Amino acid sequence: MIVPGFLYYLLQAKGKNRYKPLPIYGPKQVAKTFHKVRGKVVYDTIYHQVQDFKLYDQDGKLVTRQSLKGKVVVMNFFFTHCPTLCNEISKNVADLAGNYTKNNILKFVSITVDPETDKVPVLKNYAKALKANDGQWKFLTGDTTTIYGLSRNGLLLSAVNGKNNPENYVYSEKLVLLDQERRIRGYYNGTSINEMSKLNDEIKVLIAEELRNIKDNLY
Repeated sequence: MIVPGFLYYLLQAKGKNRYKPLPIYGPKQVAKTFHKVRGKVVYDTIYHQVQDFKLYDQDGKLVTRQSLKGKVVVMNFFFTHCPTLCNEISKNVADLAGNYTKNNILKFVSITVDPETDKVPVLKNYAKALKANDGQWKFLTGDTTTIYGLSRNGLLLSAVNGKNNPENYVYSEKLVLLDQERRIRGYYNGTSINEMSKLNDEIKVLIAEELRNIKDNLY
C-alpha cells in the first residue's frame, strides 16, 4: 500500500491525530518572558523572522510583508533570462501551485535577482508564459538593496549581482517555506522532484498547523 508522504508527520497521541511540527530555522534567542508547563517555568524563544520589504509585483502593485500577513508562503529567487536552472525551478513551482489553486492560505513569491532587466512588464510576460495565477503567485522586482538584503538577512540565502552576465549570477536554487509569523520552516531544492514532493507534504503539515492555531485562538 502506498501511503502519502505527509502521513509521516501524522502521529497518534492520546487517541488524537497530531502533526509533528516542522522545525524553525535561523538564529534564535531566549526571551525574558516565560510560560509554565505543569508548574515548570519555560522561557519563551524569539525566532528569526523575515524582515519587512517593499517590492512590486507583475501588475506593478506594491507588495510588503504586511501584504502576506496571515499567509503561508513559498518564496524563491530567480531571473527571467536565466539559461536553464530558473526555468526548471519555475516549472516545478508552477506544477506545485496547480495543486493549491483553491487554497487561500498559501501564496507563492518569486523575486528576481536582476531587477535592472526584470521590470514589471517583463515579469508580467514571464508570469503569463507560466500561466501563473496573479492572485496566487507573485513575481517581484525592486531595488537591489532590498532584494539582496532580503535574500541574505531574511531568507539566509546567497544572491549576488551577475554584472550583466547570466553565468555570473549567484543565487540559491532553494525554495523557502514561511509560516504566518514569517519564520522559516523549511528549505527545498527546486530542481529535485523528491524535494518538491517533500515541500508539497510539508505545506500540508504547515497549513494544518496554522489552522489549528487559528482554532485554538478562538477559544
